[in-house]
Amino acid sequence: MRDSHAPERRHGDSCIDVEDLVVTYRVRVRENAMAMRRARRRKSTVEAVRGVSFSVGRGEIVGFLGPNGAGKTSVLKCLSGLLHPTAGRVKVLGHTPHRRSTDFLRDITLSMGQRNQLLWDLPPVDTFLANKAIYRIPDARYRRTLDDLIELLGLGPLLSKPVRQLSLGERTRCELAAALLHEPRVLFLDEPTLGLDVEGQQALRTFVAQYRRKRHATVLLTSHDMSDIVDVSDRVLLIDGGRVRYDGDLAKLVAKVAPDVLIRCRTPHTVPPPLPGCSAVWWEGEVLCVRAPRELAAHAASTLLSSLEVSDLTVTPPAVEDVLREMIVGEIHGKGSASTLLAGDTNA
Repeated sequence: MRDSHAPERRHGDSCIDVEDLVVTYRVRVRENAMAMRRARRRKSTVEAVRGVSFSVGRGEIVGFLGPNGAGKTSVLKCLSGLLHPTAGRVKVLGHTPHRRSTDFLRDITLSMGQRNQLLWDLPPVDTFLANKAIYRIPDARYRRTLDDLIELLGLGPLLSKPVRQLSLGERTRCELAAALLHEPRVLFLDEPTLGLDVEGQQALRTFVAQYRRKRHATVLLTSHDMSDIVDVSDRVLLIDGGRVRYDGDLAKLVAKVAPDVLIRCRTPHTVPPPLPGCSAVWWEGEVLCVRAPRELAAHAASTLLSSLEVSDLTVTPPAVEDVLREMIVGEIHGKGSASTLLAGDTNA
């Protein structure tokens, strides 16, 4: 369900600009973990982000990918003004985020799926009213926006329940509504579908695409559910080891890290014909399986059809969600992590 209304990127029309961003932390470590009470403590420097640079155009939806600990959340915190960069330059809508100007805060939102901004012992509507006051949202605009969110996210039965009585999925939907009441132009969404069922996940993806079209909003989205990235993103940023390893089109990324297709051929023959260039050939019962590079797939399929008695033949490219998931955990054909697969290739 990728949005066909995605804007074309134009030079000078960027909404987010990150240049040589560095984020380091000072953490306390024990020199002797076995003797906890007597161990001396010292401080160590951890470099979470190492010279990251990228830009995001107005109205783009960008999927921000990477394994746990890659630096994604540190980048999002810098972009939303929660964290002061150690070095480098960050601009969002022309603002320096860590200065947290009023105009900047009115135009952005950060929604983190594992964080709770709702008032625990009160109904969600009380948090909505508090945000209305904080952002000084006019009554008519507040009512209109809230009605839209209630309908899309199915919040009607939840508004009067104390937050502590809501399920994780129900709280997630209310969290998102609270984050969008002021109609921000830039959305930083960190695991927005966490805790939602399949129907709720699809509704949220639809909402993100609709919100972008309606508000010409810019979205930077992180998720471990690869369907979120595939369904709504115009392009992807892959970060690993604190560095950007890929920035570009999703299809090109998949073609690079998973260049083969799977050909399955049902035949009574037991000896396959020569298939030069194909990386693997094996049998699954009466089904001959061939792993072939995309550019050779048509020729390999034609060879099988002309050489064998074939009752069924299918050519299946790898599922994009599976490729992304396996790449992030570094399991694609045993080739290593994302940084190994994409070493030296930071751009499409």
